[in-house]
Amino acid sequence: MRISKEQAAQNRERVVEAASALFRERGFDGVAVADLMRAAGFTHGGFYNHFPTKEALATESLTRAFDDMAAVRAKSADMAEMLSGYLSNAARRAPGKTCPAAALAGDVARQPAPVRTAFADGVDAMIESFAAQIGGPGARERATALLAKMVGGLMLARGVPDDHPLADALLTATLASCLDDVA
Repeated sequence: MRISKEQAAQNRERVVEAASALFRERGFDGVAVADLMRAAGFTHGGFYNHFPTKEALATESLTRAFDDMAAVRAKSADMAEMLSGYLSNAARRAPGKTCPAAALAGDVARQPAPVRTAFADGVDAMIESFAAQIGGPGARERATALLAKMVGGLMLARGVPDDHPLADALLTATLASCLDDVA
């Protein structure tokens, strides 16, 4: 049975959304095509109706994740609010719903060039949005350092067990330092 172009587009959207979350939760190599399709509510066989390769889906879903985070940043009242949300226990416990840079920075280096390029574009967009908020001379350099600190702090906090006091200490210290940087 053939489906309409509109339904096909909606189905593709479901796959991209599922992949965006699963890749951030498990890494690119930690998710099989069958897992992606099952999470979207489809069978494995339908994958190639939407994407030529898993790499193509990874590239598109990574771009989507960065776009979603840009929308979150745009809704923040100011840098302090954005930083507090980014460096929170809620963000630490929800890699599939939060920053793809922190979720995938260690994984993306082993991916093909199109995936790495999508990652670089997303990181660059984050830097640009921070630089615009920081303003003044050296804003891009300050924004770049700020992003590196944010991502590193969140990644390290995610790497320790939830109940370990170091997780909270990493988030708290990174947040304080980042807030000082934008004061």
